Amino acid sequence: MKIIPYGKQFIDDKDILSVTKALKRDKLTTGDLVEKFETKIKKFVNCKYSTTCNSGTSAIFLALMSIDVKKNDIIIMPAINFISSYNVSKLFGAKIYLADVNKFTGQMMPENVSDCCKKFKLKKVKAIITMYNGGNPQSADLFYKFKNKLNCYIIEDACHALGAEYEYKKKTFKIGSCKHADISTFSLHPLKTITTGEGGIVTTNSKKLNDKIKKHRSLGIKRDSKDHWKYDVVYQGFNFRLTDFQCALGMSQLKKIGLFISSRSLIAKRYTDNLSQISQISIPKYDENYKSSHHLYLIHLKKGNLSLKKRLINYMKKNNIILQYHYIPIYKFKIFQDLFKGTNAEQYYKTTISLPIYYGLNSKIQNYITEKLKLFFEKSKNR
Repeated sequence: MKIIPYGKQFIDDKDILSVTKALKRDKLTTGDLVEKFETKIKKFVNCKYSTTCNSGTSAIFLALMSIDVKKNDIIIMPAINFISSYNVSKLFGAKIYLADVNKFTGQMMPENVSDCCKKFKLKKVKAIITMYNGGNPQSADLFYKFKNKLNCYIIEDACHALGAEYEYKKKTFKIGSCKHADISTFSLHPLKTITTGEGGIVTTNSKKLNDKIKKHRSLGIKRDSKDHWKYDVVYQGFNFRLTDFQCALGMSQLKKIGLFISSRSLIAKRYTDNLSQISQISIPKYDENYKSSHHLYLIHLKKGNLSLKKRLINYMKKNNIILQYHYIPIYKFKIFQDLFKGTNAEQYYKTTISLPIYYGLNSKIQNYITEKLKLFFEKSKNR
């Protein structure tokens, strides 16, 4: 059996042809394919404005720049997340407060934000950065209540959730529509729903924010509409642009996003059915109003601890199956200097693992994964 990664991209001949055609065009960057891809993303998520950039981290950077984050501005984010949101916020000099999470899903919930505000007596908050761990947009609509209460921005770190949906007042909204957020950010890394190699997207319904995002993405330059040589620098920006051939790949991938998500949904269902036979495992449950992109498939070890978790990961690796943590809590890293330690985040860290899930993971490979999981827990009983 070849190594089974926890995730990987799917590239077909149509993707390759799209990139090849783009490479033969006059412009490899700052051409019309960038705007075309942005338009298609805008239509897909049903928002007013969409901007591409060169990574999901850049997308978060652009989001924070657009809302003018300054030194000592307060930002709340979940303790369970990839390090991007934390690192970028720190670069702005923001004061970061980590909120605890649901111990099964690893997601920050509205009540965790409330607890964080009460615990640290926060009244003036610049932004709340949510993150839909695994791709399920739990409580996407409910965080919006803090916008008026705290007079703050809501930014969705939706790196896992392109294609995810939620229902609100009997209407369905896609993550990125920004109906209940000021800004949404996405990653187009190879392991995400669709890929451009590396890349990111920022969506919003605010023209003011979008104008800043666009200018910050390209060195803060504002060009004259008449004279091509004439321009002014109106912001301190960066070169976060995405190339035209990457956008060509993105457009080709976007055509398959429905196929990708339906395949991941089927894989998730097979896992749930098969793993129900293993008493030592439970599967996080989600509200039916929220539809996942199934970026991750998470399992919870009922009587788990770090020792058992590590043994399971090493056992599966010996059988060519790669599992992942998703994620080590931010407060575990050397860079984090505060004293925060989330009770639920700690339990999530000790007991939750993500299994392989990606387009092309067939039932034969999946059965092999679940059989190895069963064998591990059978052996663990006899230890």
